[in-house]
Amino acid sequence: MSNGKVEKYNDEDIKIRGMVEADSFALTEILMDPVLLSWFPMTDLNEVNDAVRVWQMYARKNSAYTVDIDNIPVAMAVIYVNSFEKLAHQSLFAIVVDPKYRNRGIGTHLLRHIMKEAKNTFGITLLHLEVYEGNPAYNLYSREGFSEYGKHKKFLKQRDGTYGTKILMQISL
Repeated sequence: MSNGKVEKYNDEDIKIRGMVEADSFALTEILMDPVLLSWFPMTDLNEVNDAVRVWQMYARKNSAYTVDIDNIPVAMAVIYVNSFEKLAHQSLFAIVVDPKYRNRGIGTHLLRHIMKEAKNTFGITLLHLEVYEGNPAYNLYSREGFSEYGKHKKFLKQRDGTYGTKILMQISL
């Protein structure tokens, strides 16, 4: 860090590979971060474990990815590739970045990788995501060309009784 700013990683420092079973521990740790957890519909370890099992299922379809920095898994993404022919042209995806590695270019790099893989590997022409109102990742998605196409108000109910709005975004590839 210099002058209080977080230094960005260079592209060559960010290694993206296919997610493997051994990444489950790191994914669980990232998802259990209280700040990150507030932006997802999960509330506890049981629900996070269910999500990790789903990501592993997609890893077996070669559509889940891990970012390594110095051989440490610090971010992960999944493309929920659809097996139904009528829906195979579109897909939802998700990205998570370890809190210690945020705002350093990893999410941008991983998002661009997901967009390329979705189009070139899986033939996806419409990529979409769900982000909750107030989530700083919204700025990343907007900057990379995603646009809003809908909102679900009061979609997410937090433990404190407050509700969150889910924003639906998409991009044509």
